[in-house]
Amino acid sequence: MTDTSKYDALFSGVIGQDYELLNLICPLSTQMSQRVGASAGEYAMQANGNLTVVELGGGTGITTLALLTASDSFNILSIDNEPVMQDQAKKHLHKWAQEGKLAFCDDDALTALKNLPTDSVDIVASAYTLHNFLDTYRKEVINEIFRILKPGGQFINGDRYGLDDISEHTRIIQEEVSRYFKVLIHINKLDVLEHWIVHLFSDESENHVMRESVALKQLRETLATDWKSMRWSPL
Repeated sequence: MTDTSKYDALFSGVIGQDYELLNLICPLSTQMSQRVGASAGEYAMQANGNLTVVELGGGTGITTLALLTASDSFNILSIDNEPVMQDQAKKHLHKWAQEGKLAFCDDDALTALKNLPTDSVDIVASAYTLHNFLDTYRKEVINEIFRILKPGGQFINGDRYGLDDISEHTRIIQEEVSRYFKVLIHINKLDVLEHWIVHLFSDESENHVMRESVALKQLRETLATDWKSMRWSPL
């Protein structure tokens, strides 16, 4: 059995239908969650003792689970201000919450980050979260991320970046939309199809889209204005 198969079996068992449906619609997104967890696990192997992890946009818990299974040294604060999704995560991941390895915050990302002390977090991790923010809000969030990270801490972000090549980007979006229709009509999930199409329009709007070169420039500029020695890891 491959590592991917092991992951799929684990996530299907814990997250259930949420994971199965997302894996059908957009399999790359579930792989991205796994990559975020794996990258965090690699960082943990180089560190000593327990590590404080802040997850932005925990959703139903798919990326959270990837982080929890990546290292026993993690103490995770999962932030999400969407109550329906966070309630599902609490249900899915109650075992880790009971063990004191996982806590939840229902503030929006910027508010939650501003409430955390400077130099207090080892890892900030997210998957498919920052692209949902308005660009002005996202800039503030990034500033706060680097403020709370300890010297040598790591920001791991697996996300939806817009290609600088607009034609290629458009082609990829067209393939993505085509997959939504094929999969969701086949399983009679028209309500989910409507939700994903509406959400895609938001993702592609000018004040949301994270164009690759612009996003990387923003990260570099934030790093340049911060005196601490940190690492960031876009996936």
